Amino acid sequence: MNLEFKPISAKDIDRLTPFYMMRRNKTCDSVFLESFLWREYYNVRYAIWEDRALLWLMEYKGRVFSAMPLCREEDLKEAFHALEQYFNEELGYPLVINLADEEAVKCLNLPPEYYLVKEEEGAADYIYSAEALKTLSGKKLHKKKNHLNAFLKEYEGRYEFRRLCCSDRDDVWCFLDRWRAGKGDEVEQHLDYEVEGIHEILRQCLELDIRMSGVYIDGKLEAFTIGSYNPTENMAVIHIEKANPEIRGLYQFINQQFLIQEFPEATLVNREDDLGQEGLRHAKMSYNPCGFARKYLVQQKNFK
Repeated sequence: MNLEFKPISAKDIDRLTPFYMMRRNKTCDSVFLESFLWREYYNVRYAIWEDRALLWLMEYKGRVFSAMPLCREEDLKEAFHALEQYFNEELGYPLVINLADEEAVKCLNLPPEYYLVKEEEGAADYIYSAEALKTLSGKKLHKKKNHLNAFLKEYEGRYEFRRLCCSDRDDVWCFLDRWRAGKGDEVEQHLDYEVEGIHEILRQCLELDIRMSGVYIDGKLEAFTIGSYNPTENMAVIHIEKANPEIRGLYQFINQQFLIQEFPEATLVNREDDLGQEGLRHAKMSYNPCGFARKYLVQQKNFK
């Protein structure tokens, strides 16, 4: 097959972004920045098939796999089989797709005698009503509203929420150093890749279509967040949200203000998955999600 897979870079954004908008997809992988952020961790490479589909090649701990092709729904079956052919004939592997979105899985309707299709537990993204997170109204979000009000009262006249730009990268790097040091050495390996991914976003931010904001308290950056917008779903995707955990209500404040200031058009918010961690699961459930973007393992059977 004439497929040339190459590493993803910031310069690819204009060429690749149209593929992300070709069909419905509520997962966090529905925007370019997610692929860019984790490109080193998963050795992400891409190829364009017949100008109709964006195909993926990834690797983790010596295991080669792919993501669901990005294309129009009517082209998905052909693109899927083109990817399968590449895996079988060029790589000599059965096709394995991780984190396949539910809409694509339903569209393909793969025969169970040839493919294992299984929901990946703990991988679903949490979906929220943007209006609910902006207002924090209602009984279920009452505790969040209390934390927010406590922050506003205690730090009145001392905080500043503002949009961050490339020239603020040193402030973000200094904050990240403090945040990462606070996590200590006994943490998941992916954190260091996440930090490096954030560094690369900041280095390339002039080319990347990102929305980034921070909260300064007494002139010092104490929280920042990075997001993207999926216009097909009217959905904000929150890739990064870091804050000083010692400051009560700071997470609630930056969460709310980022949506109000940077995503006024959004009706949904994707705050990604919980990585299978109980603490994260509890935190994300406490914001009362309105749904989940479920993801699936798709694996070719009987390959020889």
